Amino acid sequence: MADYMIFYATNRNHIGNDRWHPKSYGTTFSEDGRENLRFGRITVQADQNVIGQYLDRVKEGVGTGDGEGLAEYFVEQTRSASRIEAYPEAVDSKIPESKQPPEAFGSIPFFNDLKVEMSKSTDTLAYIHGYNVDWYHAVGSAIALREMLNRRTFGTQPQPVTMVLFSWPSDGSIFPFRAYRSDRKDAEDSGYAFGRGLLKLRDFFIELRDAAREKESALCGQEIHLLCHSMGNYVLQNALSKIEAFTQTPAMPKLFDHIFLCSADVDDDVLEPGQPMTRLDELCRSMTVYYNRNDKALIISDKTKGNPERLGTNGAAHPHLLHNKVHQVDCTHAVSGLVEHSYYMDGAVNADIKQSIEGFPQDDTRRGRVPTSELPNVWRMRWEQNA
Repeated sequence: MADYMIFYATNRNHIGNDRWHPKSYGTTFSEDGRENLRFGRITVQADQNVIGQYLDRVKEGVGTGDGEGLAEYFVEQTRSASRIEAYPEAVDSKIPESKQPPEAFGSIPFFNDLKVEMSKSTDTLAYIHGYNVDWYHAVGSAIALREMLNRRTFGTQPQPVTMVLFSWPSDGSIFPFRAYRSDRKDAEDSGYAFGRGLLKLRDFFIELRDAAREKESALCGQEIHLLCHSMGNYVLQNALSKIEAFTQTPAMPKLFDHIFLCSADVDDDVLEPGQPMTRLDELCRSMTVYYNRNDKALIISDKTKGNPERLGTNGAAHPHLLHNKVHQVDCTHAVSGLVEHSYYMDGAVNADIKQSIEGFPQDDTRRGRVPTSELPNVWRMRWEQNA
């Protein structure tokens, strides 16, 4: 058995008497408030041989790599063999946040430890899960996603990533419709918490840059990416308004190299001018939207819950209106079976995400995709090239 550690930030309530070493996290907000973030690390023990079997498994119609199955394995390991260590805080509720000493916040040692990991030539991937996901499934998916992205493929040395999970109080309920309505409101509120986290990251970057200039030294040069799944994209949508409100410069801070919007449970025009996520491209160097026309979860979201067309079902409504750094990929032909909503974990689609992190150009012929229109940013996955 080996240890698998990821970082996390959460606004969930802790379970257990010791808030700094909790047993797990629950389905409601932290008792300190909806925007309160707890930072920490979780270590899960797992069998390397079992993990290798999932990474090498060929799934018919999907490609190599069973990330969904691996996630379920890590869910069970998280339940039975995990250890949580939250970074302690000493915030005085009677003092405004701006006047608290830096050591009062758990985010400071969190970012410092993350900096140490990135100094080892690793990128960082921030991951926001979707709705109806409990703590165990959030952790299991995050570790499995990291292991899929860190596997050796394409005949090159992979760019390793360190995982940062943002877990919001998604109900994990057995009553899907009730869970959806509750989770959507929780996702809206959690967006402000995630936005606070990104503002803290921005401030940390500014301090690093200023310190490097003062010492005439170079930063590590590694990159940070963001992947949002399903309703996690709605969390991001609401985080964006928080960042806008606290950005005093004309442009938003460029925090990420790549942003991946997977099975996005947001409106299909949300990235267009005048819409809630129109400025999202300012946060990154490149953005990719993955969608599946047969995504049953989003079809239900569209038809039974009164939502407009979903970005994760048919892609952007008017791709010609998007910034040229925003690419969209039709994954319908690279998806089969029960993973029509979580296909970013498996085979060809996961490989395409991995290629972006490793620096492959969007039009690289080694990618398993083909252009589908005269627009240079519209693609279709062709999974056979990655089987």
